[in-house]
Amino acid sequence: MKVSTKLTVLFENPFWIGIFERTYNEKYEVSRIVFGPEPKDYDIYEFILQEFKNIRFSKPINADKKTDKRINPKRLQRKIKKDVSDNGIGTKAQLAIKLQHEANKIEKKKKSKEKKEEERRKQFELKQKKKKEKHKGH
Repeated sequence: MKVSTKLTVLFENPFWIGIFERTYNEKYEVSRIVFGPEPKDYDIYEFILQEFKNIRFSKPINADKKTDKRINPKRLQRKIKKDVSDNGIGTKAQLAIKLQHEANKIEKKKKSKEKKEEERRKQFELKQKKKKEKHKGH
């Protein structure tokens, strides 16, 4: 079992955000964290130590299988330089965040609907009770 976690910190106007990407058991999960002002290295390290267990990741999606083969060191350096200079989020991360957002929206709608239905039921019961009280005295 191979587990990997990646954090990308980037500026998304007007805040600095962090994208946590986690891969394990060939499943890919992602989470978006808003830092606010530009975080220092020690702020990020402290956040990871204190809050990593509380991070809510998206539902797992199947990850692409990668073959572990030895990469030429110069090619690896070019790849790292390209990854560091890249300011955007990977499309897989964007997709996972969007799926998480949609799931949260559906869950919120469901809770709101249940709350509204419960309120209607209480109002109906109150009306019925008042109606019965009105007719008791006559």
